[in-house]
Amino acid sequence: MKYIVTGGAGFIGANNVKALNARGESDILVVDNLTRADKFRNLVDCDFADYLDKAEFIERVRRRELPRPAAIFHQGACSDTMETDGRYMMENNYRYTLALFEWCQRERVPFIYASSAATYGLTQDFREDRANEKPLNVYGYSKFLFDQVLRRRMDSLTAPAIGLRYFNVYGPRESHKGRMASVAFHHVNQFRAEGRVKLFEGSHGYAHGEQRRDFIHVDDVVAVNLFFLDRPTTGIYNLGTGRAQSFNDVAITVVNTLRAAESKPTLPLADAVAQKLIEYIPFPDALRGKYQAFTQANIERLRAAGFTATMKTVEQGTAEYVRWRLALDC
Repeated sequence: MKYIVTGGAGFIGANNVKALNARGESDILVVDNLTRADKFRNLVDCDFADYLDKAEFIERVRRRELPRPAAIFHQGACSDTMETDGRYMMENNYRYTLALFEWCQRERVPFIYASSAATYGLTQDFREDRANEKPLNVYGYSKFLFDQVLRRRMDSLTAPAIGLRYFNVYGPRESHKGRMASVAFHHVNQFRAEGRVKLFEGSHGYAHGEQRRDFIHVDDVVAVNLFFLDRPTTGIYNLGTGRAQSFNDVAITVVNTLRAAESKPTLPLADAVAQKLIEYIPFPDALRGKYQAFTQANIERLRAAGFTATMKTVEQGTAEYVRWRLALDC
């Protein structure tokens, strides 16, 4: 196989496969776990050469039974930030990644893997620096721990290894993610079911719905993955837009895009709130001390590596995503 995509039936992985197809590439091994069978829908319009279950794949890696690919995109992981089974997370996210990385180093295969903004925790300084990294949950810790392995090995690598710290990714092919799907995804479902969307009341010094995240469309995430495929430069890179935008921005864009589909006029945020199209609910106790109320990727290192493309704003990307979802129902 020319390329391997782990987590290939998942959100980012399936978009990764589709983007390779757009380049004319289909000699791809997709690796995933289809116990959650509905993920197959993410692949129905993708072309690839073979599929392996993630357990069989890593055993073949450890037995050195696989031919050498041109590159590996390691998108597979448990990304549930509310998961509390630390043994599972460390085996599934950390040990699995480590085994695959060691194989890539032996075989001299470029290794592009998913890290996460969850490595940072409550910092206000989102630069790729150990001093800024204090993850709030075991998911973030599992990603953080492998990033430290790469840092220690940086001067002795036999092949490029690129860690991409994904911020708040949204877009097509995420319907299987349940509670971990994007805010935009849930807002579309809420508005279509109840005629309104729900946001948290003010917290952490922010007004209602004004908590801010660096929301990035999956197309931009995949574009950066392919950029590093073409220009493999070892390192750990933030992958956000460099812009923090509010949850209110997401909500009003979803509301107005769905209204536009019914030929209804655009509303400003205040009017949408007054008409109870956006509702603020109490901040949950379960998230206190575990919630990033602000994230904004510092992308200086990504830009310095040569990635200069403009990334979508929340307004652009969310409207595009909502229209994509509406088209699926046609």
